[in-house]
Amino acid sequence: MTELKMTKALMAKLFVQVVVWFGLMGVLLFVSAGTLAWTAAWLWLIEWALCGVWIGLWLGREDPGLLVERLAPFAQRTQQPWDRVFMLCVSVGFCAWLCLMGIDAVRMGWSRVPLWLSVLGAIFIFVDIYATRAVFAANRFAAPVVKIQSERGHTVSDTGPYAYVRHPMYGFALLFLVGTPLMLGSWWGLACVPVMVVGIGYRAVREEQTLAENLPGYREYLARVRYRFVPGIR
Repeated sequence: MTELKMTKALMAKLFVQVVVWFGLMGVLLFVSAGTLAWTAAWLWLIEWALCGVWIGLWLGREDPGLLVERLAPFAQRTQQPWDRVFMLCVSVGFCAWLCLMGIDAVRMGWSRVPLWLSVLGAIFIFVDIYATRAVFAANRFAAPVVKIQSERGHTVSDTGPYAYVRHPMYGFALLFLVGTPLMLGSWWGLACVPVMVVGIGYRAVREEQTLAENLPGYREYLARVRYRFVPGIR
């Protein structure tokens, strides 16, 4: 297959995944809300779809190999077994989280989030996605699953945001976790965020153990960079 054909196939896969994601997340949100007349949900879906295509096109130009990894399934043969279970729990939990916010913000109307906070939530989400581009630029091995990418020459990434924290993508993801319930107008959704942060912390620790045992130079990196998510907070 020529490079042009490979690029076209990769872009086609990107667009298909974005469309499927848009449809699935839309079903979860609007069915739980009981209506399609939920402006915040439409804006949330559109923001994520547009940003997803944008960063995917950028990756396709700058690092096609990483885009291939990012489009791969969440369950893989070379993935750590514990991470396969973790990603299954995350997938189920994320879907349940969206349904909870649809029920809370629209169907039952329990929450009333001020407009300015909803706008702030949208900004948080954009900042998360924009900042994640810096993560991808610094780490060409930023796969969505925990594994050693020997076939791609896996090495330790310690430049860019990785020079300050060990898991910058997780740190930026905190903006998404806070921004989403604010944008969708759900205090109950926001109340779930601490549980998600604990889950991210668990995965970060297990990921560090895996990399320290299997990736040369990672133990030295752990000793050199002391913070996990936010500079100054261990």
